[in-house]
Formats: sequence, structure tokens, C-alpha cells
Amino acid sequence: MTSTDTSANPTSSDPAAAQDGAPVMLALHQTALGGPEVLRLTALPRPTPGPGEILVAVHAAGLNPTDFKHRALTVFLPPPPLTLGWDVSGTVVETGFGVTLFQPGDEVFGMLPYPHGAGSHAEYVTGPARAFAVKPAGIDHVQAAALPLAALTAWQALVDTAGLRAGQRVLIHAAAGGVGHLAVQIAKERGAHVTGTASAPKHDFLRELGADACVDHRTEDFTDTGEPYDVVLDALGGETATRSAGVLRPGGVLVSLLPGAADTRAAAEKAGIRAVNLLVEHDRAGMCAVADLVERGRLRAHVSGTFPLAEGARAHAQGETGRTTGKLVLTVR
Repeated sequence: MTSTDTSANPTSSDPAAAQDGAPVMLALHQTALGGPEVLRLTALPRPTPGPGEILVAVHAAGLNPTDFKHRALTVFLPPPPLTLGWDVSGTVVETGFGVTLFQPGDEVFGMLPYPHGAGSHAEYVTGPARAFAVKPAGIDHVQAAALPLAALTAWQALVDTAGLRAGQRVLIHAAAGGVGHLAVQIAKERGAHVTGTASAPKHDFLRELGADACVDHRTEDFTDTGEPYDVVLDALGGETATRSAGVLRPGGVLVSLLPGAADTRAAAEKAGIRAVNLLVEHDRAGMCAVADLVERGRLRAHVSGTFPLAEGARAHAQGETGRTTGKLVLTVR
């Protein structure tokens, strides 16, 4: 394989392989752990779909905090070499044996199996057909690519795990982030009263999404609430998870996306609540539910920035500032 300096060859993500049929592609690849500088636009063999899989020509691929973590550390994946990325929106090029849901030419979006299915930050990717759904016609590939992992996380946390229903009160931490801003919309669609934590400049954004109340995490204490919540969605972990146990009514549900402090479990038992950690799963039913919300105008991803695949390192650097509202997306075609 050969590496390409992304700054020296910013247009090299043009998919020549798709034009001449050569079994190669360009991918945002790394051979070592480290900062954004380890990412290189690299020529790799184009994958072939196996049984039950589809080959997708990637038009756009979302970025998530888990990409930054796996680039720098050995978390769930083995050490490099590796190509990251779980969010994808694109066009089906080829189907493997047994696939009945899609055919070449279909526009699809989905989340590759997390964590071991990574690889969407490339011109082509394969994945299980049932990790995908038909891309809603009313949004482009950039919008579609911003949705899968974050929207599935929010859906699986609020709907599948917490069983959120109309009239309940939910607190969403980091509500202006990738998962958070979609969770606000899903909770409102379920008929819940939504409070979100975020810095004060992002409160207008949250209110536009439907949040009923906002808490400035820099100057206000989210535990200072006059009425307990039924559900808390915690994307921060640590002490935030532990303290969140105290704002739930008995029988309430705390869903954390990161590990809490050592005493979170004890705090949950004392408060008489259910505390769980959620790891998102690829899920065709969930993807179809997300697509339905999009088609009905009830869910939209806020994309705060796009970057060509060749500038993936710059996208990682921006994402790691922790100041992104909504999502960042890599554009491939």
C-alpha cells in the first residue's frame, strides 16, 4: 500500500477506482496510534461483499467522538493498521449472496457493526445489509451520514432501554452534541418534557430543537431541580453519572454512554433507580425508525462542518476541541 500526504494531494479522494473498475480505493488509514497526524489518505484494496453483505460507494461518512478515541488508543479494536468510521451514506454497488433488501443503485445509510465493523472513512465499504436502511429522499448524503451512530444511540437509550413515553421528564446531558441534539428531538417526538445541559450560547439552539428547559453546565447545578426526572441520558460519565442518580425519581432510569465513577452503582441503589451503560448496536429496525422520523420532519441532524476525505486529520483536530455543535461529516463523492 502507498500513503498519500493529505496536504500535498487534497484532490486525491476522487474515486478513480469507480471509473476504471480497478479493485483499489482511497481510505483515511492509520498504521500507528496517535494524534490526527497519524491519518493518511492511503490506497487500499477495495473490499468485496460476503454473504449477507453489500458493497457501498461512500458519498459521506460521519465523525463521532469514538473515532477520535480509537485513533489514539486501543479501546475495542486491535492495534493498527486500521480504517475508522461507522457512519455511512452512499450507493449500493454490489450485493453479496443472499441479500434481498437492496440492489445496485439503491441509496442507503446506516451504521456499521460497532465496534468491529469500522471502515466507512473510505471510498468503499462493506457491511451487513441489515445494518442499513433506505436513505430518506428529502435529505442529502451529508445529512444522512450525520445520523446513524448518534441517532441510534439516542433511540436505543431513550426508547429501547428507558421506554420513554409521553408526559415523562427527561434530562439530557451535553444536549447540543452529536447524540444530545438528536436525543432532544426524539424525546420531544415521544411527548416528553425535555431539559438539556449545555453552555449558555447553545441554549437558543436547544430551544429551536424543542427543549423545554436549559441548564448552563458552567454556572448552574443540574441537581437543583424542583421536580425529579424519569429518565437521564448521560453522555459524559464520571461524576456526572453519579450525581445524576440523585435527580431521578424512584424507579427512574439513568442511561450512561460512558463509565460512571466507582460509586455510581451504589448511588443508583440508594436512590432506587435503574442505572445502565449502553453501547450502541447496529440495528435495522432502529435505522428504519430514524428514517421515518426524518421523513416526517421530526428529526434532523445539525451539521456544523464538512471536510473532504483528504482533510480527515483536520476534521479530527476540530472534533477533539469538544466545541462542536451537532456533527462533523467527511465528504467522499
